[in-house]
Amino acid sequence: MKTNKQILVLAKMFTLLFAPHYFTLLCLLVLMGFSYMRIFPLNYKIFLLAIVYIFTIAAPTLIISLQNKVTGITRHQMSQREMRTMPYIISILCYYICYQLLTSLAVPHFVVSVVLASLFVQMACALVNCWYKVSTHSAAAGAINGALIAFSFVFNFNPIWWLCATLIIAGCVGSSRLILRRHTLAEVNTGIFLGFIVGLLSILLT
Repeated sequence: MKTNKQILVLAKMFTLLFAPHYFTLLCLLVLMGFSYMRIFPLNYKIFLLAIVYIFTIAAPTLIISLQNKVTGITRHQMSQREMRTMPYIISILCYYICYQLLTSLAVPHFVVSVVLASLFVQMACALVNCWYKVSTHSAAAGAINGALIAFSFVFNFNPIWWLCATLIIAGCVGSSRLILRRHTLAEVNTGIFLGFIVGLLSILLT
């Protein structure tokens, strides 16, 4: 019994730490350590991270929470496919504003491409959600792996150790969604595959 509780706690922890909205911020943190962004002034890097945090994490989380309170939607109802449309729309709008803001500030292209990849992942999940429920957590985890491989081509570095870490994280996130009974195995696998393809192509083609 104690072991089961510990597993549930770990599953909830992975669900919270690797929520879909954290994808963009995590990618930027990695880039700041492994690309020429290392030479950027600390104030500039904090400025970029603050913008990304506000528009990809704080704003969508707050607005979705307020929307749920106004409409009376419970967390259990949010797991239903039909109830996920509005959160997707809110997230897409927030990500689009972030993309436009960063573009207007003329930040490095690959930083904008990360936000654009996140936006495309949200749009892909929203589109698929019209017919089939997909795990957005798994899609974000898959997108991190796809983006990592794409950036390894762009910046010509060996991603093997980071890829091992992100694959383990993706597996833990997917398992967490199954343990918490938020998704089926098919929904988790669909999310990982969808996120990987969109994340990879978004970075390589933009």
